[in-house]
Amino acid sequence: MRHLIHLPLCAAIVALFVVPAAAQNRGPGRGGRSSQLSPTVPKTESEKKILATLQSAVQAGETYANVPDSDGRMLRLMVEAMNARNVVEIGTSTGLSGLWFAMGLEKTGGHLTTFEMDPGRAATAREHFRKAGVERLVTIVMGDAHETIKRLKEPIDLVFIDADKEGYIDYLNKLLPLVRAGGIIAAHNVDMTPEYLAAVGKNPDLETVGISGGGGLALTLKKR
Repeated sequence: MRHLIHLPLCAAIVALFVVPAAAQNRGPGRGGRSSQLSPTVPKTESEKKILATLQSAVQAGETYANVPDSDGRMLRLMVEAMNARNVVEIGTSTGLSGLWFAMGLEKTGGHLTTFEMDPGRAATAREHFRKAGVERLVTIVMGDAHETIKRLKEPIDLVFIDADKEGYIDYLNKLLPLVRAGGIIAAHNVDMTPEYLAAVGKNPDLETVGISGGGGLALTLKKR
């Protein structure tokens, strides 16, 4: 449990999902917990609409480079547990992770700013947000995120990095000054970018844990 002592989430809940980041590459059946969870049960009509849009997108094959449900649920959990108001995502793709974020942001009154360089995927994401009724909660910024994120000025509660793997460290360096103390940087597919894990692991201002199962999700706390 020592890897969780700084996390501003409910440690008892997060402990069910996390393993030390150093163990991230063990693979299934070699030390990590399975993330076999029951499906999300909607509480409100809004949740039902978002979940229906997610299901429709999967059935249509509109899932390019998106998070699996287990990781999406963790993103939603973090938003609500942190009461996140300002969320930034690098790599919109077709908007599935954005829909999970929106499920939490509806409860916190927050907003997602998501960055995408592919016009086709951005258009698909916009349609998903419209269909789910959450377009008011999301701003899509087009272009090269390495440049467009320089426009951000406000403190950030939660960052999600899921784009070009060779760019993770650059995204981290540019966004970390804006992340508030107690904020979280989540990075996806970290097994593909060991340099990123090394960078966050050696920074004394940060504490990182890895999520067992899913698509290789690492959570990094900016210590208070």
